[in-house]
Amino acid sequence: MADSVLSLQNLDVGFPGMTVVHDLNLDVADGAFVSLLGPSGSGKSTVLRTIAGLLPALGGRVALEGRDITTFPPERRNVGIVFQNYALFPTMTAFENIAFALRVAKKPKAEIEKRVHEVAAMARITDQLDKKPASMSGGQQQRVAIARALVTGSRVLLFDEPLSNLDAKVRASMRQEIKRLQTELGFTAIFVTHDQEDALTMSDVIVVLNHGKIEQIGDGRTLYRKPATPFICEFIGVSNELAPQLAARLLGSEIKGRSFVRLEDVMLSATAGIPARVKHVEFLGAYSRIDLDVEGHALSAMLIGDPLPDPGSTVPLAVRPGAAHIFAEAIP
Repeated sequence: MADSVLSLQNLDVGFPGMTVVHDLNLDVADGAFVSLLGPSGSGKSTVLRTIAGLLPALGGRVALEGRDITTFPPERRNVGIVFQNYALFPTMTAFENIAFALRVAKKPKAEIEKRVHEVAAMARITDQLDKKPASMSGGQQQRVAIARALVTGSRVLLFDEPLSNLDAKVRASMRQEIKRLQTELGFTAIFVTHDQEDALTMSDVIVVLNHGKIEQIGDGRTLYRKPATPFICEFIGVSNELAPQLAARLLGSEIKGRSFVRLEDVMLSATAGIPARVKHVEFLGAYSRIDLDVEGHALSAMLIGDPLPDPGSTVPLAVRPGAAHIFAEAIP
């Protein structure tokens, strides 16, 4: 297993008088793509800015390659950051944007030329160096922003929701581009997002935050198939929460706690199951969502292909054996 390049130990982050995340512990392997995923207000961006040194830690420790950098200013941390809007200087060329930090550090001109051309070649933007941001595509601007973050020698790059303002098609393309660059260049990525598709498609490890605490850490398949908490079950993918009486009917025994079933695990069978009335059929192309009424309880199913049931019809409903996620906690 790769060695840890970044370690957060008992970290408290937030603002004076307000702790946003308390006692966070996380080790990030060298070369990993790690997403901090959570809803608005969960603390993910605050953690990122604390790693970058843009916010002071309220407690605990940030270590990079074994060195305590908790109190270091941003320029001494050797981490790069790619902002939501890339933050490129519009009046500068790509070369000048990439070279900016080196010039501020008063590096020799020959060294600047060499390092800019090296990272430009790695990011495949050598032919863009004389262009200004307005004449580049979004993907080219993103590569410039990544090259600028790498040119100072940073091996850890922090991404602060860089895809949040893009439409779905462009967003999917940009996800592939970021992952390709990370894989080819070998840097460690910490990626903040509220979008589960971003995290599921790009990440080696996903850290799910909620109300300032880690709910679960794992790869996408583990989070989806083996959610550790009710929050994960509802936040990753789409699930039905079964009312206690309905859970007992569908699962065959009384359930103490909360139970969830994903839409694709609800089976509409012609030969078995309890009666369910079809309330609404929503055709979504690759699949259809079927909203149902089951003994007064709302439930949804996912169907792929035809035929589709008619609204108002009654269909037998069952749950795929072993598919329910059950959490032994009191129901509020």
